Order: sequence, then structure tokens, then C-alpha cells
Amino acid sequence: SLFSNQLTGSLPVEWGQVTSLTSLGLFDNNLSGRLPSSFGQMTDLELLYLYSNQLTGSLPNEWGQMTSLSELSLSRNNL
Repeated sequence: SLFSNQLTGSLPVEWGQVTSLTSLGLFDNNLSGRLPSSFGQMTDLELLYLYSNQLTGSLPNEWGQMTSLSELSLSRNNL
């Protein structure tokens, strides 16, 4: 997890290729931009915490492919 580190910029599209990742915590940073559709390829991802950033847009349809996802937190963004 890389939470509360004042990270800036957008979420890298390439992270979608890390299909064995099971949890990702990037909450409480200054991340911006849209949610990458490529994250839908992260089929082993169980926990995804992106709350308290400055993300925009809407949830990509491809995220429906994350069949292992059991917890998703996107609150306190501009979605």
C-alpha cells in the first residue's frame, strides 16, 4: 500500500498488466485523472482502495471483469 504519501499524477494504465496483484491501497493521496479501463485485467484483485483522491470520470465497464474483487472504495473523489 502507498496510502497517505502525497502521490500525484494519474493511475498508470500499465498496472492493469499486474494480474497477480491481490490488493492495492492508494487512498489519501492527490491522484487525479480517470480510472484506467485496463484495471479490469486485474482478475486476482480482491481489495482496491482509491478513496480520498481527485479521480474523475466514471467506473469503466471493464472493471466488471474483476471477478475476485470483494472490496472497492472510491469515496471522496470527483467520480
